[in-house]
Amino acid sequence: MTEYRHTATADIAADELFAFLSHPENLPRYFPEMKVAEPRGGDSVHVEAEVHGHRVTGEAWLHTDPATRSLSWGAEGPDDYHGELRIRDDGPASSEITVTLHSVREADGGEVQRGLEQTVAAMTHAVAADSDVAAAENEGGWTSYDGGSSS
Repeated sequence: MTEYRHTATADIAADELFAFLSHPENLPRYFPEMKVAEPRGGDSVHVEAEVHGHRVTGEAWLHTDPATRSLSWGAEGPDDYHGELRIRDDGPASSEITVTLHSVREADGGEVQRGLEQTVAAMTHAVAADSDVAAAENEGGWTSYDGGSSS
C-alpha cells in the first residue's frame, strides 16, 4: 500500500471549507478528472471520471463527520483507492487541511504528489470563489465602483 499526504493552509474558515467539501456534487469543481459525482443516498456516490484518456464509471463512498470536520472516501476496484481529509481551525478565517491518499496501484510518486497538491489548491480556490460570490450577493450583487463620481 502506498500513501501520499499533503497539508496546506487556506484563508477560509474551517466550517465553511468543510461545508463545501462535504457535498460530493462539488467534486468536479476541484478535481478535474471527475466529470460526475451524484449522491445516491447514505454514503454512496455515483462517479464518472476521465482517467488516462478512458471514461471510468463506478460507485464510490464518501463518509462525512461534521464533529471532527473529516471526510473519508474510497472506490471499489483493483487499486484499493481510498483517502481521508481533515480540516482544523488555524484562526478565525483560516484552516489547515491534511489529505492522505492510499492505493496499491504503482505510480510515479512525484506525479501523484503533484496532483494531490494541485487538487488541494483547486479545492480551496473553489471555496474562496463561492465565498466571494455569496458575499457579493449579500451586499446586493457585484457593482462597479467609480469612486462616487458619475459621468
